[in-house]
Amino acid sequence: MSPSRRALLPLVASALVVVGGGVGVAVAQSSNPARVVGAETAPPWPVPDVDDRPGRAELAGLENVWGQDLAMHVHSHLSITVDGEPVTVPGDIGHDSGTKFAAPIHTHDTSGIVHVESPRRESFVLGQLFTEWGVHLDQSGVGDLGGDDGRSLTVFVDGSRYGGDPAGIRLSDFEDVALVLAPAGEAVTAPPGFAWPADYN
Repeated sequence: MSPSRRALLPLVASALVVVGGGVGVAVAQSSNPARVVGAETAPPWPVPDVDDRPGRAELAGLENVWGQDLAMHVHSHLSITVDGEPVTVPGDIGHDSGTKFAAPIHTHDTSGIVHVESPRRESFVLGQLFTEWGVHLDQSGVGDLGGDDGRSLTVFVDGSRYGGDPAGIRLSDFEDVALVLAPAGEAVTAPPGFAWPADYN
């Protein structure tokens, strides 16, 4: 991999105000949401140590919102497939009940469900989750997979191909994001849609 891909640059959170229909909506956005602060390593990708989770959240422009009243609570689903095999998205990314820490973007279990919980109505992107996780993500690959190893990354959002940088995908309610890594030139189709548990409906 090139040194430029390996460079880890911190994210700087900025607040923007988008006015639509006369209503101001705060938008949480890094200075470059496509730049993920994460390592280029092979799966499995474990959850960061408890002591590292607040720092990883800060790199993603996120703070601890544990116990705060929520203005938004949405759920997205993330799946990663490599050569036809699923890769586990670990629980407790950006979260730890023992230390009462919860970033606005976090996971609870290995279902792939991503919780977006914030005291403000904001826009959050997939790259922030990957920065919390500590895993590299860009348009060509995940971790150390893609590009130089002969694999290509295909991204699907709700079953449709997504052509941009996946780090910039806005996390929306009941959205299904699939990252599929397969040998370059191989025909790739979207995986089956996620079956949401009944208690999420």
